[in-house]
Amino acid sequence: MGAPFWQETRSIVSTPEVPDEPTGTDTGTGAGSAHVPPLTTRVVIAEDEALIRLDLKEMLEEEGYSVVGEAGDGERAVELARELAPDLVILDVKMPVMDGISAAEKIAGEGIAPVLMLTAFSQRDLVERARDAGAMAYLVKPFSKSDVIPAIEIAVSRFTELKTLTQEVADLAQRLETRKLVDRAKSVLQTQYGLSEPAAFRWIQKTSMDRRLSMHQVAEAVIQDAEEKKQRK
Repeated sequence: MGAPFWQETRSIVSTPEVPDEPTGTDTGTGAGSAHVPPLTTRVVIAEDEALIRLDLKEMLEEEGYSVVGEAGDGERAVELARELAPDLVILDVKMPVMDGISAAEKIAGEGIAPVLMLTAFSQRDLVERARDAGAMAYLVKPFSKSDVIPAIEIAVSRFTELKTLTQEVADLAQRLETRKLVDRAKSVLQTQYGLSEPAAFRWIQKTSMDRRLSMHQVAEAVIQDAEEKKQRK
């Protein structure tokens, strides 16, 4: 095994050098960039009735969507979703082998793609179950092209929002943890080397950039070094 992370940074911490105050920030944005059109939305369709599946495929392709996979049962739909990582999966509620709700639960649970459920008027009681399984929207049969496109947009939009919120929560938790560690590391540098709080922060920031490490890693290393010194006394 290579040397521990802290051994690689010990020499820096033992002789901290306070970086100069920043002189300014580059805020240049440049000229407006050209608009880049969105990529074609890739769709997997799972419907055990071949005629409905064909009609849906034709509707989507006429609107510029790309149907990258087709299935007649829920189990195959899950396999295709995992294999192809599409932008959307359309599932019929009732299918052989594995029903659409069970398939939606697996696809949504793994965060593969948004799920749009197909249901009949007599199956409205299943809509709530489908939502609980992770479906982002549903479409009632029989449907027309004017029904399909808005339903797809809703499913994709909700999935994107949910994914963004989930990431923001994770990022916030990480930022809070990093802030706590940096505060502890600043206190160590102030105590051991007599740095002011701003100088201690700038040192952590500069070391992070110079060593191409996160501030989280640098702060952890500073704290670890302080704890090791205490143990040796």
